[in-house]
Amino acid sequence: MKIGRVERYIHEKLEENKLHFVLIDPDDTSPDEASKIAKLCEEVGVDAIMVGGSTGAEGNILDEVVRAIKESSSLPVILFPGSHGGISKYADAIFFMSLLNSRNPFFITGAQALGAFTVKKFGLEPIPMAYIIIEPGETVGWVGDAKPIPRHKPKIAAAYALAGQYLGMRLIYLEAGSGAPEPVPPEMVRVVKSAIDVPLIVGGGIRNGNQARELVKAGADIIVTGTAIESAKSIEEAKVRLKHLREGIKA
Repeated sequence: MKIGRVERYIHEKLEENKLHFVLIDPDDTSPDEASKIAKLCEEVGVDAIMVGGSTGAEGNILDEVVRAIKESSSLPVILFPGSHGGISKYADAIFFMSLLNSRNPFFITGAQALGAFTVKKFGLEPIPMAYIIIEPGETVGWVGDAKPIPRHKPKIAAAYALAGQYLGMRLIYLEAGSGAPEPVPPEMVRVVKSAIDVPLIVGGGIRNGNQARELVKAGADIIVTGTAIESAKSIEEAKVRLKHLREGIKA
């Protein structure tokens, strides 16, 4: 499979610096709010916007949020589906992801098979990604029936990550879960990064620039934040948080 425009954009940007993606959950964010966040993201230098969630992020709700983002920003919009329902024809690309440490085959290959023809019909760019849930896992761990990898067992995470690479995945994502009390441990990021040759994404529980900086120093190539922005009480507060996160990532 050829590398598409969005994936090429990611690799070219990574040649210059580490990246920051912002995740917007249509179940928690209205189209109007998503539009404002998208404008802010582009203003402060976020590299891409991901759209998706574990519950409710599909159908008209998903389409309306993606359209609002596209109308307000020129940043790439990448779908981050919780299942085969999380596909919108208005996005630029989709993380075609397999939850490798799920107990349920549906989240490893079943949902992917159900969604594959829709991705093709919509002409979306699929980006193969291994998705690995780390303790505590939060909502996505529960919904995805994951067996979360213990935080103090980095070699297990590295084994899954390397297996994902060998299976042909072109990105590896370590996920502590949206709203997790703490991010993925930096030591786990170090061990995983030393085992793989593809870009490493880290998300979940990252609330400030200091945490982002530690993860980047440990080897994360792309930092994903979502709750830290969505929970801001005003657009001004969101802007301050985004700038602090960006400073940590780009330091």
